[in-house]
Amino acid sequence: MKIGTQIGYSGGFKAAVERTKQLEKAGLDIVYVAEAYGSDAPSLMGYLAAETETVQIAAGILPIYTRTPTLLAMTAAGVDELSEGRAVLGLGASGPQVIEGFHGVPYDAPVGRTREIIDICRQVWAREEPLVHEGRRYQIPLPEGEGTGMGKPLKIITHPRADIPIHVAALGPKNVQMTAEVANGWLPILFHPQKAKEVWGADLEVGYAKRSVDLGPMDVIAGGLLAIGPEESVAPVRDVTRAMVALYVGGMGSRERNFYNQLFVRYGYVDAAKQVQDLYLNGKKQEAAAAIPASFLAETNLCGDEAYVADRIEEYKAAGVTVLNVEPVGPDIKSQQKLIETVRELAG
Repeated sequence: MKIGTQIGYSGGFKAAVERTKQLEKAGLDIVYVAEAYGSDAPSLMGYLAAETETVQIAAGILPIYTRTPTLLAMTAAGVDELSEGRAVLGLGASGPQVIEGFHGVPYDAPVGRTREIIDICRQVWAREEPLVHEGRRYQIPLPEGEGTGMGKPLKIITHPRADIPIHVAALGPKNVQMTAEVANGWLPILFHPQKAKEVWGADLEVGYAKRSVDLGPMDVIAGGLLAIGPEESVAPVRDVTRAMVALYVGGMGSRERNFYNQLFVRYGYVDAAKQVQDLYLNGKKQEAAAAIPASFLAETNLCGDEAYVADRIEEYKAAGVTVLNVEPVGPDIKSQQKLIETVRELAG
């Protein structure tokens, strides 16, 4: 079981890179760099590539609507060269609020677009032929009658690694099926290890049945906050996640279209899903956070004494998780390093 973490940029790039370097020394295997509507992920990924030695550097995630498929391929190839083969291309659809509200492009056909993008990226990296793609969403080069008519098939000039891993953030049934079929890794947010098989098991099997043996097994990346200690010290850590869960379950999207709220319903939190959304959309964010079930927080984070955390790790393993993605919570970097070292030992 590999150990990963998510690195933000709110404290500045230099602080994020220094923290990653210290966690790398403690045995961190992979770092995911977020991109929402702040700084772009590739800038920090390139910085990390120059300053680290062993940790894999993953986009977590690049929204598929914000770049052309070939630019996604080029970006991954660039970071992979900088890091000497440590890049992971993380892809996801983000959500309509960000894509249409911040980027000003339509949020359409996320599953179909992701599938085509993955195919295009792998064609670019393989360099077997000049790139030609005739898909429903992307046509490369542009067909006759569009543009200037001067486009022609090209190969990427550099010689990238052909098998750069691609991880996909997916929640809905069709997206999870597609991910299990063609991706190297799956990034499910708000992953509940005890309920995962019930919610996603059938969809994963549909995708696995179509999966090429050449791809090998798919990594499953999930986890939560990591804090080891007595209940009185870790309970406040778990509560920190209330606001984030409430934002996703209550505020991401509308009443009619909120993927995370629908996931909460599928987990069985039907009443809580409605209550959290009603409160959040009525501007009562603190009340919405308070309405998140304590059981969900306990079962989706790794906060407790060492025996409790060991049990949670076994639950994640049983749910198929191969990369335990944790956020070590401690007062300083030394304590966070110790947490990474401990969780590595517990994960075996």
